[in-house]
Amino acid sequence: MTDLVPSEDAAEDGVADEAPSGRRRTAARGLMLAALGVVFGDIGTSPLYAMQTVFSLDNGVVRATRGDVFGVVSLVFWSITIVVSVKYVIFILRADNDGEGGVMALAALVRSVLRRAGSRRTGIVMGLGVLGASLFYGDSVITPAISVLSAVEGVEVVTPRLSEFVVPTAAAILALLFVVQRWGTDRVGSLFGPVMLLWFAAMAANGLPTVVRHPDILLGLSPTFAVEFVADHPYTAFIAMGAVVLAITGAEALYADLGHFGPSPIRRSWFLIVFPALTISYLAQGALIVADPSARANPFFLLVPSWAQIPMVIMATAATVIASQAVISGAFSVSKQAVRLGFLPHLQIRHTSSTASGQVYVPAVNGILFIAVLAVTFAFGSSTRLATAYGIAVTGTFLITTTLFLVIAKLSWRWPTWRLVVMGIVFGGIEITFFAANLTKVPQGGWLTLLIAAVIFTIMTTWQRGREIVTERRIELEGRLEDFVDTLHSEHLPRVSGTAVFPHPTERTTPLALRVGVDRFRVLHERVVIICGRTTDVPHLPWSQRLTIEHIGDPEEGIIHVAAEFGFQDRTDFPEVLRRLSRGDAPPIGGVVDSDDATYFLSGITLMRSRRPGMSTWRKCLFIVMARNAASQAEAFHLPLDRTIVAGAEIDI
Repeated sequence: MTDLVPSEDAAEDGVADEAPSGRRRTAARGLMLAALGVVFGDIGTSPLYAMQTVFSLDNGVVRATRGDVFGVVSLVFWSITIVVSVKYVIFILRADNDGEGGVMALAALVRSVLRRAGSRRTGIVMGLGVLGASLFYGDSVITPAISVLSAVEGVEVVTPRLSEFVVPTAAAILALLFVVQRWGTDRVGSLFGPVMLLWFAAMAANGLPTVVRHPDILLGLSPTFAVEFVADHPYTAFIAMGAVVLAITGAEALYADLGHFGPSPIRRSWFLIVFPALTISYLAQGALIVADPSARANPFFLLVPSWAQIPMVIMATAATVIASQAVISGAFSVSKQAVRLGFLPHLQIRHTSSTASGQVYVPAVNGILFIAVLAVTFAFGSSTRLATAYGIAVTGTFLITTTLFLVIAKLSWRWPTWRLVVMGIVFGGIEITFFAANLTKVPQGGWLTLLIAAVIFTIMTTWQRGREIVTERRIELEGRLEDFVDTLHSEHLPRVSGTAVFPHPTERTTPLALRVGVDRFRVLHERVVIICGRTTDVPHLPWSQRLTIEHIGDPEEGIIHVAAEFGFQDRTDFPEVLRRLSRGDAPPIGGVVDSDDATYFLSGITLMRSRRPGMSTWRKCLFIVMARNAASQAEAFHLPLDRTIVAGAEIDI
């Protein structure tokens, strides 16, 4: 394959290398711009509601005094610095799973490392990964609603009479957002990137004059003010931490979107554009509140001159639509990883880029998120009320990510114990405080994200356990493959021309479709290929490492078994496996496989609920419903429908 990016030694002199270097710089700037439009929307719009929420807690428990304001500004700045800049951007982005990010990818990476080390704790690790993914889905429901509502509420600053139109307008905007998801992350990012660049520029431009007029607010960057605030008002600071976390809620989405762009564009965009703009905005809002305590009602929009408030509301609305993109695209990535790792049924997954395999669109997830987000928007009706439901899912995911990261740092990076302890205390201590502070929100709305996470966790663990039970039952029903082949050899069945392909989950048993076909028609194809697809813990595998081929019985019988391994981000394309065999991209198999004329036989399984042990009755019912609504095997394996036949049997679970 020809490299798309020329190597650095492609030219000896500067003139010859000028064009490739220019193309690289242009491509890098393009990725930075696209990353702005997808990765940083969530955290980039937090200034709209974070400070406002802090000063509206418990009817003003955090006061608009110089000490409280400086303490809050310091807490916000150092939370962003430690959790986002240091933990996520510098360290966590290094813990990629072959280029992919997100808590599920990280858990799969840890599981792989533990298996190599001979540890038996892989089940616990994947349980943490599933829990983290479930919490992330909860975040994916809340973020679009609170982001868009907070922006549209800006019209209340201009004209309070328009307040009754806030929720319907937000709902219409959210509907448009979910409709455009089918375009794909690449197109959405290229469209949203320039808007977010303008947003960060406007945010900094609105805040900078206030910071210049009140330069003493820069003292709030000192960590001493955060320490003094906590020491003087421990209860107030604890309550404030429940809202300060809103300033860092986009960090996990940043990591989940790693596979879309890679670490370098994300790091450059953060340190050059996003972090400076956020810092200026939070400093300016703090300075405005000290100068005018009434501004705490909506400090972000009150920073804006009256003549520019309407344009800023429009720009903020556009930015919050983009903010939702970060968690939505992250939810698509996590869903794809969960399917490949066996924690969700087969879903229709559309690859939306010809060059980036991580850019996907999952229609089912998009539709479910849309319904859930609209329900939350109408149920809560304002960003202030919705903020009470925000934070628990995010902080829970933070803690899980930190735990898994420390395992990778110990086993793969060989960090010394003292460094692990320091990182654990710094990151874990802050995140435990955030999590504990957000537990106080449970009665006021925090139960919502916990409920969403509990539902998703139940679905994922039920599917994984159900798959294990069905596999056990299939082994009982299908019988050993070697015994079946021996029977065929003794019966001397007539052979018909062509290639029959049987997708099958294991090499130990006979595909039901093969057994049913032989029993029914008493013939066998000239060549029989049984393909067993496996998903590994890494996102991608080269074709040279994917295929393992062996003959079943006498090679002259023409029955072969192909074990095809796929990364959990790879396309499970069985016809492509056959094409690789026909081209000779695998060990010799003693004949020619005609990939263009092969017929595919699927083993259709009808699940029946029984009293057999394994799962509770309600979980069996849930598993059966999910199995019946899963994408077809033909679609999951990308089989040609005009050459695919289904035959099978019933299985009791």
